[in-house]
Amino acid sequence: MLPVLLSFGPVKIYTFGVFLVLSFFWASFLLWRLIRLTSFKEEDVFDGLFWSLAGGIFLGRLIYVILNFNQFGFNILKFILINGYPGFSIFGVIFGGLLTLLLFCYHKKIKYKELIDYFIPSIFLAFGLGKLGGFFSGEEIGTVTKFLLRIRYVGNDGLRHLTSFYECLLFLAGAFLAYKIIFLIRKEKLNQGMNLYFFLWYFSLVYFVFDKLKGYHLYFLSYSFNWGVSLIIVLILSFYFLYYFRNSINIYVQKTWKNIYHRTKNKIRGGQDKNSPAN
Repeated sequence: MLPVLLSFGPVKIYTFGVFLVLSFFWASFLLWRLIRLTSFKEEDVFDGLFWSLAGGIFLGRLIYVILNFNQFGFNILKFILINGYPGFSIFGVIFGGLLTLLLFCYHKKIKYKELIDYFIPSIFLAFGLGKLGGFFSGEEIGTVTKFLLRIRYVGNDGLRHLTSFYECLLFLAGAFLAYKIIFLIRKEKLNQGMNLYFFLWYFSLVYFVFDKLKGYHLYFLSYSFNWGVSLIIVLILSFYFLYYFRNSINIYVQKTWKNIYHRTKNKIRGGQDKNSPAN
């Protein structure tokens, strides 16, 4: 692992910090490309981006401090000095950003459901590159394993899962899927806001699956906070998707059942014809 990318005497450039900058740059560029397809004003969209980023950082930090109150107490300096006392709640960042963007859209009289769909591919891309930075820098380590794919993290015993790298690949795939969903929404094959629901479901599913393979957790009442929140979101949105796509699912099940029925019937007829006295 490479925590420090470059070092010039006392000045150090950290790998994770570089990837965070790259993730913000490329996510902003993708958002700009997508917004050009719409009638939204670019200045409004990027104002919303910066406000939502600030809101996400604040709520993510606040939730982390609350869940680790015994370490922070009411010391405001510890809350502000992130370098000395690092830590964020990833779901706090997400919901803080989404809520701040909602308030911004309400203030600017912008349709939130229409705008948020274009943010989702960029959010996925940002998280994907951020996870890649966490992997290379060793910020996010996996649990000890004997699995074929494993790596040794500096300062940690044993060979461990490449958890953050797996998440990186899945989030980049999520960015591609969210990009495709935008055009389904534009063709009115899906409702506005569907990309947001997909993001929350997909992101939570990834976190739920890989939570047990992570070396460090954010705890609430001795349970993994991320695992619990992920489970709740996945269950709620899975039921929502089943309801939303109920007609399509019903048609698919009926067609599949008819195909199975006709194939079985034809096989029985074929077997009877072979065993008939005429043969």
